[in-house]
Amino acid sequence: MRSLAKLFFSFTYIGAFTFGGGYSMLPMFHRVVAQKNGWLTEEEMTDIFSLSQCLPGIIAVNSAVFVGYGQKGVAGSIAAALGATLPSLVIITAIAAFISGFSDYPAVEHAFAGIRVCVCVLIINTVVKLWKQSITDKLAIVIFTAVFLISAFTSISAAVLVVSAGCAGIAASKLRKGGAK
Repeated sequence: MRSLAKLFFSFTYIGAFTFGGGYSMLPMFHRVVAQKNGWLTEEEMTDIFSLSQCLPGIIAVNSAVFVGYGQKGVAGSIAAALGATLPSLVIITAIAAFISGFSDYPAVEHAFAGIRVCVCVLIINTVVKLWKQSITDKLAIVIFTAVFLISAFTSISAAVLVVSAGCAGIAASKLRKGGAK
């Protein structure tokens, strides 16, 4: 039971002290899950982020479910998911109750503008860390470049791009193994 509480409160902490959605949570997620608690290695974190992005839903919650399941099965998944979402639910409910009364104040508008800038920095930081862990050879650079260009200049669904990149990675791996025999 104690480890379920640790999962819940660890993810509650992540959810309560990060702003801007799933991607902005990833640096703190990494710090709490991999560095502080040792629940995952760096490579496992990258794999979970990649897989979580392929699934419907919020990347931070999907990642929390994977970590929770790895630690305590279904009960761990539930504890981690509830922990990750509870702070947002409470904060959004409180803001919704009062937002119409103060959303037009310049100070509030400026605060939200500052938060958006901070979230961009957190996302860039996460991208740089994922880049260092994921772009490991020439093939990865080719896949990255292709997916980036396609996503930037077409309206192809991100899900299609993720699945296609995964298939390209699998195909390349099989070709390498076949060529090495």
